[in-house]
Amino acid sequence: MSTTKNQKKTIEESLSDLEKLVTELENGELELDQALKKFEQGVKLSRECQKTLAETEMKIKILMEDELKATDEQLK
Repeated sequence: MSTTKNQKKTIEESLSDLEKLVTELENGELELDQALKKFEQGVKLSRECQKTLAETEMKIKILMEDELKATDEQLK
C-alpha cells in the first residue's frame, strides 16, 4: 500500500520500515552522517508506532467500558 505525504502510514508499514532501518544500522556499512539520519528516522517511526498503539489501546478500553455498562444494565 503506497502512501502520500498526506496519508498516514499503517502501523504495519511503519514497523516494516523500522525493521529495515534497524537492519541497515546493524549492517554497519553506513557512514556516520547516514547512520545518524537513519537513527533519527527510526526514533520518529518508533514514536509514531507507540502513539498509534496507545490510541488503539484507549479506544479498546472505551469500547470495553461501554460494553460492560450495557451488560450491567441488561442484568438489572
